[in-house]
Amino acid sequence: MVNSISGRDVWLAANVLVRQHGVDAPIFAATRADEWLAAGDMDQYLLSKRILHAVDQLLLATAPEGGQVI
Repeated sequence: MVNSISGRDVWLAANVLVRQHGVDAPIFAATRADEWLAAGDMDQYLLSKRILHAVDQLLLATAPEGGQVI
């Protein structure tokens, strides 16, 4: 199932998280991934990890000079 989710959809989900949670988006995404792992749903866990990676990349791309997001 995880492979059936397009990269575009992963980036769209990551963008929504960043807009909703700002610099806390990685914490939200990581917590969600942990919840899926605890529930034993590896497909959702792996998808959540893909989204977390995209969130990290988005925040790095929008970080002000000096590399810190405020």
